[in-house]
Amino acid sequence: MKELTLEDYQKLSNHEQYDLVFKQGDFIDVYIKSDSRFVLYSLFTFFVEVEYKVSQNKIIGIDYFIDGEKLERHTTY
Repeated sequence: MKELTLEDYQKLSNHEQYDLVFKQGDFIDVYIKSDSRFVLYSLFTFFVEVEYKVSQNKIIGIDYFIDGEKLERHTTY
């Protein structure tokens, strides 16, 4: 697949977004907060964060960004 911009990625269906990040994304980090795991991937020129709820044993959300607070929480120790 050709390289996508963040705007193009946002236009994809949820299924296509998950499929692309899990097949082509590079795992970066996991941020743990309470019962949630926020898994960060690098994809093309942006980042994708997938939220996994442990108690429900399922993925409950996806977010994408280039920089900002969500990225910083993965790099702050």
